[in-house]
Amino acid sequence: MPRSRPMNKPPDPDNDDPGDRRTAALIGIVVILALAVLAVVLIRDLGRQSTVQDCVMAGRTNCAPIEPPPR
Repeated sequence: MPRSRPMNKPPDPDNDDPGDRRTAALIGIVVILALAVLAVVLIRDLGRQSTVQDCVMAGRTNCAPIEPPPR
């Protein structure tokens, strides 16, 4: 059974692999970028829906016109 290090002993900096830190940092950046893209898409979609709702609440009837397909 491997022995664990005591709780009051700091981790050994020599055992830190820079590749592991770099990979973790890259994963973090990818997650943050994905969340930012998702937020932009969500904000645009909510803005469009809000515009249509404002139009309908104003009593207009042509808020979301449907264009017929070309023949």
